[in-house]
Amino acid sequence: MAGKVEIGAAIPQTALAGAPDPRAIRAWLARAEALGVGSAWVVEQILGSIPSLEPVTLLTWAAAVTERLRLGSAVLLTALRSPVHVAKSLASLDHLSGGRLDVGVGLGGNPRIYPAFGLVAGARAERFAEGLRLVRRLWTEERVTFEGRFFQLRNASMQPKPLQKPHPPLWFGGHHPNALRRAVELGQGFMGAGSVSTATFVEEVRILRGLLKDAGRDPAAFPVGKRVYIAVDADRGRAGRRLGEWFGAFYGRPELAAEVAVWGDAPECVDRLREIVAGGAGMLMLNPVFDELAQLEQLVSRVVPKL
Repeated sequence: MAGKVEIGAAIPQTALAGAPDPRAIRAWLARAEALGVGSAWVVEQILGSIPSLEPVTLLTWAAAVTERLRLGSAVLLTALRSPVHVAKSLASLDHLSGGRLDVGVGLGGNPRIYPAFGLVAGARAERFAEGLRLVRRLWTEERVTFEGRFFQLRNASMQPKPLQKPHPPLWFGGHHPNALRRAVELGQGFMGAGSVSTATFVEEVRILRGLLKDAGRDPAAFPVGKRVYIAVDADRGRAGRRLGEWFGAFYGRPELAAEVAVWGDAPECVDRLREIVAGGAGMLMLNPVFDELAQLEQLVSRVVPKL
C-alpha cells in the first residue's frame, strides 16, 4: 500500500458512550481487509471509565471474521496475567487465525492497578520478563521445567504449539531504557506508544538501535512501528476537540491529544506522518478514535498513497 512503509490500523475497540458496536467493528474489519490494510491492532485497558472491549477476546472474534489481516496487540499487559494462560490463549489464537498473530507486550504506564489483580507493583518488571521467558519456553519446548522467582513448573507440556514457528512475533512497547533492553533481549520488534510525541519516539529508536548493535543484532532486521492517533479533517478545531474528548476519557488527559496526535487536512497529516517515518518507523499503526470507518477510507485514499 505504501512502498516500504507498512500500514496497520487500530480496531474500533472503544466507545465514548455505550458499548462498541459489533456490527460496526465487523464492517470496519471487512473494509480494512478489502482496502489492503496490512494489520489490525488492539490495546488493553481492563479497568477504566471508557467502554473498551477485552483485547484477546476481540482479536479472536476478529480472526473469525477475516481471512488475510494480521492481528496484533499493542500492548497486552502480560504481567497482570498468568504466563501459562497467556501461552495457551495466544497459541490457540494463532491457530484460530491461521498464523496471523503478532503479540505486542508491555508493562503499562499505571502501576497503581496491580493490587486490583492481586499483585505487587514493585516487582512488576521482573515478573513481566520472567513470565515472557516462560511463555516462550512453553511455546517452543516439548517439556518445561522452570524455576523462577514467581513461577515454577515441573516437566510440564503445553499443546498445541503456536502455528507460527518458532512462535508469533513478540513486539515490545515501553519507554525506559530497561524496557528497551528487554525488547532487544526477548523481542522481535518494537512498537512506539501512541501516548508519546514524535520527538520522544525518535529518541527511543536511537537508544534501541544502539542496544541492538551492542547485542550483535542487526537493527535493519528488527521492525519498528508506532501507534499514531490521527484524524483527517480540514476543520482542525473540530478534530482537536473530538480528539481531546477521547483522550480525556481514555487517558484522563484531554491535553495529551495536542502533544501526540496528528490531525488536520490530508496534506498536513502526510507531512506529520513522514516525520515519524523519518524518525525510524517502518510501520505506522494508524488509530482514529471517532468515525473510524470514514477515517479509514480517508486515510487509505488520501494519506497512505502519499507516504
